Amino acid sequence: MEGADRERKDAGFKVRTPVDEARRILETAVLDDEASDPRTGSETVALERADGRVLAAPVTAARNVPHYQRAAMDGYAVRAADTFGASDRSPEVLRIGDRDDAVGPDTAVRVHTGSALPDGADAVVMIEHVEELGDLGELEVGDAVAEGENVAPVGEDVEEGQQLYDAGHRLRPSDLGLLRSVGYARLEVAQRPTVGVVPTGEELVEGDPDPGEVIETNGLTVSRMVDRWGGRSTYRDVVTDDAESLRVAIQRDLTKDVVVTTGGSSVGERDLLPEVIDDLGEVLVHGVGLKPGHPVCLGVVEDTPVLALPGYPVACIVNAVQFLRPTLRWLEGTTPDPHPTTPAVLERKIPSEPGTRTFARVQLEERDPDEDGPDFAAIPTRASGSGVLSSVALADGWVVVDDEREGIPEDETVAVENWEAHP
Repeated sequence: MEGADRERKDAGFKVRTPVDEARRILETAVLDDEASDPRTGSETVALERADGRVLAAPVTAARNVPHYQRAAMDGYAVRAADTFGASDRSPEVLRIGDRDDAVGPDTAVRVHTGSALPDGADAVVMIEHVEELGDLGELEVGDAVAEGENVAPVGEDVEEGQQLYDAGHRLRPSDLGLLRSVGYARLEVAQRPTVGVVPTGEELVEGDPDPGEVIETNGLTVSRMVDRWGGRSTYRDVVTDDAESLRVAIQRDLTKDVVVTTGGSSVGERDLLPEVIDDLGEVLVHGVGLKPGHPVCLGVVEDTPVLALPGYPVACIVNAVQFLRPTLRWLEGTTPDPHPTTPAVLERKIPSEPGTRTFARVQLEERDPDEDGPDFAAIPTRASGSGVLSSVALADGWVVVDDEREGIPEDETVAVENWEAHP
């Protein structure tokens, strides 16, 4: 063991990099000078399969919407000049033409909302302002309309050539509807970042555990998080705590956009990953000022980000949200978006050490509607250890205590991050 590594194992984490600084270091390693472009390349997909994908290039409208003048109301298409002076007391009488006819002088043609405006017409009289005169084929118009009234002009919704979305826009169902309306059937999108997820630890098993064994959960959790966040995960078998086995596992997945390991990232005798990463490439950060989960290791091997997440389940999840999720966003050419939050009144104080960003799991309960303030109370979970998976799986979110604060007092209004609700 090299002297620096021995000192690290003997002394532990004397210095912990602040979360924001660690994220900036990682971002610099992931991105080049053109951060708005996807690092993963692009592909063309059918419009129906593009929900949630990220545009790789700007999109402009290929045609007008609507592409014809259309009636905006049910009624009769007319020439506006023929209704001049019309009122309930003194209606104008027009001849009712056939639906396929052009509208000539003193003529009206029945139209419905959305139907094409007949040739010759320049306005629509609403149905409630007319009265058909029995079998005479005539119509009394009791309202004067101006040219263009109750008519949707060509391009009222979208004009041909109008820029709709920039590169980096994440597509929503409403976007797909708009894009189909302007003529798109396929779209160029960023390829989904690929992630090799490697659980490590000689104590991990897949089936029923014997004493001293632990069922593998971190790799499963992280791989499903990757898929939810828009990546494509490859969930590997467990790798034991052996330097050569870990080396081979990392090298195998250097064809991916990101390599993520779980476990073996701290400073114990079996925590070999920081040394393996440093031997293969470069450790950028080891030890971050967050709780739970400070023994995270962030590195790069052959231009591929390698994230060694802690083995305790909650610590693993916190670090995945803080570092893996942003990495996927940077790779696809976007920026990390905030999680949805719920304002709540804190029912018990949350302790925290200055210089450490704390992620406190909480449950939400509805408050008495007669009480002032937010509708919910945030109740810190009793089980707060970083190894207690149920404390995060059964929580409604977490409250983030900023680095400079020494906890949050009871009764303060806080923002509860629902990190699982946002893709």
